[in-house]
Amino acid sequence: MSERYVSVALDVPLPRVFDYRLPDAWQVAVGQRVIVPFGRQVLSGIALALGDTAPDVATVRDVLDAPGDMPPLPGDVLDLCRFCADYYAYPLGAVLAAALPGAFRQPRPWPGHEEAGAYVAPDVARLLATISARAAKQRALAELLTQPRRVDAIRAVAGDAMRWLRDWQAVGLVERTRAPAVATEVAPSASPELNAEQRAAVMAVTEARGFQPLLLFGITGSGKTEVYLQAIEAVRRRGEQALVLVPEINLTPQLEARFRARFPGEHIVSLHSGLADGERVRHWLEAGDGRAGIVLGTRLAVFAPLPGLGLIVVDEEHDASYRQAEGFRYSARDAAVYRARLRDVPVLLGSATPALESWKNARDGRYRLLRLTQRAVSGARPPRMELVPTQRMRLTDGFSDAALGALRDTLASGGQALVFVNRRGYSPVLSCQDCGWMSSCRHCSARLVLHLGERKLRCHHCGHEERVPHACPDCGNHDLKPVGHGTQRVEAALEALFPDANLLRIDRDSTRRKGALGEMLRRVHAGEADLLIGTQMLAKGHDFPGLALVVVLNADGGLFSADFRAEERLFAQLLQVSGRAGRAGREGRVLIQTHYPEHPFYGALLAGDYAAFADTQLQERRALALPPFSAWAILRGEAKQLQPALAFLRETKALLAGGAVHVADPVPAALARKAGWERAHVVLSATGRAPLQAALRYLAQTLAETPPRGVRWALDVDPQEF
Repeated sequence: MSERYVSVALDVPLPRVFDYRLPDAWQVAVGQRVIVPFGRQVLSGIALALGDTAPDVATVRDVLDAPGDMPPLPGDVLDLCRFCADYYAYPLGAVLAAALPGAFRQPRPWPGHEEAGAYVAPDVARLLATISARAAKQRALAELLTQPRRVDAIRAVAGDAMRWLRDWQAVGLVERTRAPAVATEVAPSASPELNAEQRAAVMAVTEARGFQPLLLFGITGSGKTEVYLQAIEAVRRRGEQALVLVPEINLTPQLEARFRARFPGEHIVSLHSGLADGERVRHWLEAGDGRAGIVLGTRLAVFAPLPGLGLIVVDEEHDASYRQAEGFRYSARDAAVYRARLRDVPVLLGSATPALESWKNARDGRYRLLRLTQRAVSGARPPRMELVPTQRMRLTDGFSDAALGALRDTLASGGQALVFVNRRGYSPVLSCQDCGWMSSCRHCSARLVLHLGERKLRCHHCGHEERVPHACPDCGNHDLKPVGHGTQRVEAALEALFPDANLLRIDRDSTRRKGALGEMLRRVHAGEADLLIGTQMLAKGHDFPGLALVVVLNADGGLFSADFRAEERLFAQLLQVSGRAGRAGREGRVLIQTHYPEHPFYGALLAGDYAAFADTQLQERRALALPPFSAWAILRGEAKQLQPALAFLRETKALLAGGAVHVADPVPAALARKAGWERAHVVLSATGRAPLQAALRYLAQTLAETPPRGVRWALDVDPQEF
């Protein structure tokens, strides 16, 4: 028998595959996971090609294992990963690794096969007869097993539940099954009556055949989710799968509950980084074998295997969370559009504030534009937005008299109010009034944020923490003052100003504990909290029927940024958070405190016409040859000192001299030091995508073959941050 060989993609920083010999009689398919030696390591990789021609190398090592614990990746997932590796100039093996659950990246067989199934007791009466009447939790578990139950539901009964389960399984009282397990009970909900615009949007999606990108541009509260639900209902009637992407983990449970209520008989799974390894593997496998008809997830779900895919939905498509910020820097929104093209299915992008790239595609006719211009609830109107000029005004704990009066009136009338401040902690910095000292991170060029309740100064970039000093480290002054307002300081101020209100602060700090956010949202919906303090976590995707007032603090920061995308982001953020108010027929009101009420930005915001704002922004971008009218990438360099990073970037710039790509001079990054590394970058730009992609492939290959000493580098295509 002739020898057989396999080309394997590995998670290493090299843009190539590696050849191995297959032992006799082994059956390996393209897309299958294999375990191989690599230098002194053992790595997990994906088989990409098979053949009987010996590689042109001196020594060929053998594949160590082909576990069979993961079905081979289907062709469209492999093609999507190849596209991403080429477009983002990133090693294919690393892209494939990012597409897999963590358990399948390990160089050993996945031991949790029991996690992928469900368990049932064929004869519950017989099982109960073996359990003592005093063993209440064992009996509760036995009664639960009248229908197939997943491991997570079983473990929730008691800490010893899996041990009892295995004992019962050993004597034949419990069986493992591949049948869909019973989901958490949710009260079913009926489909509401759609308005004319919603019906037209649903019809456009359901009648779309083949690849067609559709941009659902709907004001906040216009019922975009209902359009998704009814379009997915049509997809499921055809027996096809639907993939729904959301920007953040905290939106997934709320959306999942709504989907389960609408589709009580459907097998629905979620995919996001907040899942335990076993649960994520199980959901991934159920999506891959077609058992899960609806898959909800964050950006990593775009790579999930879906044999019956019929529709992709990208909710809040403008959101920056769809962009991976470290490592493999990709856009899940753009990957979703390409995957829809590969599978020849429609992709629906929804937003009240579409990204300018998507808006341009709609204006150019590449995307079909669907509009929702009215709120879904009969009689509900967009909130009334007002500016509160604060220049030369004496504020009370950061609040104007107008804001405090509006909060007082709203609470007195039984409504809910939200104070939006997009800064965590007590204050952004601690300062000495005598010598000017400010709390700074020793590892980053950033300020340490005061977290008063914990008596900590914390860096929100690298995580470094220090105790709050008793006196100024420079001059010994004991009178240190917090400067600026974070959510904790606003919370303390409102507790003093409104002692009878039921306050609730929702930010990353208050929701760290698993399940905390869900409980907080339950309290909001139940009316147990009437005064909310929140960050951007509350700015999108949430429906609070009782919310009548939004007060926005510190909105001016985005007006004077060097980033050309700053106004686009600020407009989207303010319009999104404003849209939380006035959803249940009661008129909503939004007060935005600002030092610059005459700024043209606020005139556009008050008009509430995002289309006009986006068209103006595109005109400015076109005049300045900025994206999306040019193609951009950034080469980032990091070193322990700034000069080696700058020197590396200057040398790299010389490699591209005289070509079709313009390379700017190296400059320090906006956050010049992070976690002890000095950071700099160069911007690469071209009038077309093709010359930029060619330059990026050349750079990636060159730098991988001759990596710089003492410098970490990364390419960022279509960068969102500078």
